[in-house]
Amino acid sequence: MRGNEAVWAGRVPLRRRHLLGLAAATLPAWPAAAQGSYPSRPIRVVVPFVAGGGTDVVGRELAQRMGEELGQPLVVDNRGGGGTVIGSDVVAKAAPDGYTLLLTTSALAINASLVRDLPYDAERAFTGVGLVCRGPNVIVVQPDSPLRSVDDIVRAAKAEPGRLTYGSSGNGSAVHLAAELLKLTAGLDITHVPYRGAGPAYTDLLGGRLDMVFATAGGVSNLVKQGRLRAVAVTSAGRTDAYAGVPAVAEALPGYEADVWYGVFAPAATPAPVVARLNAAMRKATEAPAYRDRLSGEGLAVAVGTPEETTRFLRSEEARWRRVVVDARLVPD
Repeated sequence: MRGNEAVWAGRVPLRRRHLLGLAAATLPAWPAAAQGSYPSRPIRVVVPFVAGGGTDVVGRELAQRMGEELGQPLVVDNRGGGGTVIGSDVVAKAAPDGYTLLLTTSALAINASLVRDLPYDAERAFTGVGLVCRGPNVIVVQPDSPLRSVDDIVRAAKAEPGRLTYGSSGNGSAVHLAAELLKLTAGLDITHVPYRGAGPAYTDLLGGRLDMVFATAGGVSNLVKQGRLRAVAVTSAGRTDAYAGVPAVAEALPGYEADVWYGVFAPAATPAPVVARLNAAMRKATEAPAYRDRLSGEGLAVAVGTPEETTRFLRSEEARWRRVVVDARLVPD
């Protein structure tokens, strides 16, 4: 009996080691957060703009709907400044566990070439979760402004180079580059006045301290509907139902197009299952008819895509806007 016990006792550890080895070999190589329990606490969504711009229109309801789908709240954290670099850097340096996300615009792609000394590696710091939507920017002026068309802007700018001013939500923002593309296309000299977010730019335009503002369609729509500002043109290739009767810049300057997009990104190396979970929640949130209708009313169309498509799209946008940055000489030699 003792001999059998001895044999049995000797075999158990071997068998146990074998089973443990098999278990270890099948364990996933991602953190515990990715293993079914994600998310187990609130998720921070960093928005690299001050409150009051287009990202509020797009992001806050999206965050609420995604939170309902994920079972944890998504808390929006506005970190404006630095042409979106400050907020983007917060996410680039965050733990890649799915609990810190970036909701941003085309500015993320633009800064890859516009900002000389980024505190993060633009091509390696982020992985795409999904695009949210895309749509036009809008050129807005005061209701009584003599600038009633793109042709008026071109004539005024050529008559007195450098006198006209335009405001934007910051250096490197999508609206900044939309304006620079217009300047390149028409050969204009218009002075850029960057702000730490769209809200302050609208305030100065309303106060008569700017000639125009390049704004996101969503961010400025209420001011246009209220008659406090007037839309001169949209920057999409054609007109949009949300700005009925407002011409596209391309009608005066053929070939011009400068849409803005909104997307969600996570720190690089965020586990694929976590990214997939977030992407699925985004898809569910953006499928809601009420959300789609709201975005449509702002001139925006839902365009989520897969995480892989989002990352590839970011790379293509970096290349596209790099040409504008170089041609406009926005970075000193």
